[in-house]
Amino acid sequence: MTAEHSDLHQELPLSARIFHGIGAMAYGIKDNGFAYFLLLFYSTVVGLDAALVGSALLIAMVLDALSDPVIGYWSDRTRSRWGRRHPFMYASALPVAACYALLWNPPDWGSTGLFIYLLTMAVLIRTLITLFETPSSSLLPELTHDYDERTAVQSWRLFFAWSGGTALAVIMFGFLLVPTETQPVGTLNREGYSTYGWLAGALIFCAILISALGTQKYVRYFGDEQPATRGSLQSAFREIRETLFDKNFFALFLSSIAGSVATGLTAALAFLMLTYFWQFSSLQIFYWTALVVVSAVLGLLIASPMATLLGKKRAVITLGILAFTIQPLPVFLRLMGVLPDNGDPNLFIIVVTINTLDLGLIIAMQAVLGSMVADLVEQAQVTTGRRSEGVFFAALTFVRKTNQGIGIFIAGLMLQWVDFPEGAVPGDVGESVLWNLGATLIPSQCLLWALMLWALVYYRIDRQQHQANLVQLAGKQ
Repeated sequence: MTAEHSDLHQELPLSARIFHGIGAMAYGIKDNGFAYFLLLFYSTVVGLDAALVGSALLIAMVLDALSDPVIGYWSDRTRSRWGRRHPFMYASALPVAACYALLWNPPDWGSTGLFIYLLTMAVLIRTLITLFETPSSSLLPELTHDYDERTAVQSWRLFFAWSGGTALAVIMFGFLLVPTETQPVGTLNREGYSTYGWLAGALIFCAILISALGTQKYVRYFGDEQPATRGSLQSAFREIRETLFDKNFFALFLSSIAGSVATGLTAALAFLMLTYFWQFSSLQIFYWTALVVVSAVLGLLIASPMATLLGKKRAVITLGILAFTIQPLPVFLRLMGVLPDNGDPNLFIIVVTINTLDLGLIIAMQAVLGSMVADLVEQAQVTTGRRSEGVFFAALTFVRKTNQGIGIFIAGLMLQWVDFPEGAVPGDVGESVLWNLGATLIPSQCLLWALMLWALVYYRIDRQQHQANLVQLAGKQ
């Protein structure tokens, strides 16, 4: 019996959980910047046509999604004195940090040159962050084999992912995108974006190195079952298909599709709903953003106890039912005429409290789902004889990236359906338009979340099955 199977219930020290979690800050910072600031910066501040910005980001997203399974498989098959994952993590740190800083400091080129620059930087950043994120997230099933410990480790990772991205957004809104003598509109302050780029790049670099160095010593627990990378690309994809041909994975796959579309839809309409539907002020939106950190803490505190008490599948379904019942509640109550009018201070308190609690439940659910992906590794190893952590995590990351774009597309159709006016001033959008938007959003979200939870019913790996897989694998050593 090898060291990795000598203790099936090994509990990692808190420092190991934190070091592994800190790495997720890199992806959280990048994801937050791309989602909320990049389009605004290049189209409004730099002056590149919005259609060209959108095209560049779409091309980068497609190429990035295609790189996920390749990098996952590559890290599964890599052998080095630093382990399977860490060479990729170390190699990504400086390039991705430098590229991210340069993204927010573009040269003064014409439209064609800026388009090429943005496309190049976006492709490099997405690929390089994948070079870190896929191997780093794949460490989870290698750090511990324990059923409950995996949820605790993943909870810390989600905490840092959400709080890291949010912290930079708070800094942006509160300190960098502020009016100056030469630029009275804070969101058009180019110097603020430039400072953000250098600060975010430095934090990404530190997060990656701290996480890689902090988890390096745990490679001694890692398995070494399969040979290093050999063979053709065709044989590689054949092995990937064989690994993913699993009913439990397919359940998570379908669930991830519905959940990613719902996430993309909700995120695409988030600031629009805050600005027009609720008519919150800039200061209120700032507080709304900052409170995401509180949600991240709630997710950290809730996930592990729920999974231990109910088992992972029941915990996810329970958390999901609670979260997706609470999420549309404010909009529903507004449509029913129950909530205070816009501008009433009590309205913000009610809505932001519900959102903070709801997001905490969603983060907890995401943490348990990540732990469920980790449990697929031993199940597949029993069947195929290979440990394929990278393939599993990369496949679901691929789904998340591509289907969030579908959610954004649906949001655009929804705005077109309700005839939402372009360039509207808050308070000037017709009540019927806002009512139709809310009445369309609620059933769309509920349908997608219901499909997500329904698919999870077919996931069969519970505590007993996981333990049986570990015992079977230990007997083969």
